Amino acid sequence: MNKFYKITLVLALVLSSSVLLAQKTGSKKYKCMVQMTNYAGEEAYIVVSLINPKGAYEETVYMMATNKKWYKDLEEWHKFQKKNPVNISAITGASVAGGDRSIKVFEIDNSKVNKGYTLRFEVAVEDKEYHVKDLEVPLTTANLSGKVDGKGYIRYVRMSPN
Repeated sequence: MNKFYKITLVLALVLSSSVLLAQKTGSKKYKCMVQMTNYAGEEAYIVVSLINPKGAYEETVYMMATNKKWYKDLEEWHKFQKKNPVNISAITGASVAGGDRSIKVFEIDNSKVNKGYTLRFEVAVEDKEYHVKDLEVPLTTANLSGKVDGKGYIRYVRMSPN
């Protein structure tokens, strides 16, 4: 084998290894559709959090709520946010009414997939029951391209790679 082909082969191996490493350690975007049940009442405030394998909050992924004054109604998440304040203005959007659906794009670190992490959808509605775990999606390859049913105000969530 001549020197040129050996160098080309080595470069190809290095580049393919780098691409695989970047895919493993990078992040990926997922489209998430939240379909609400037909409940009567005010719009729901929903926070999507990354929960680590020990069950603790690790990161706020997305917030479907517009008025900061009501964030405290998302009690468990609010405790976490007070201890670990983060500017969430870039990951907030409109709250969601009963029967409506909302489609958002989340970015999820690849190192969290298939490692025991969960996406928790916590929901509060004014003058209604609060659901800490309205819906939880274990971060597995299968769940990130599927549908998971909710227990309260959320009928279901459907995830797909974006």
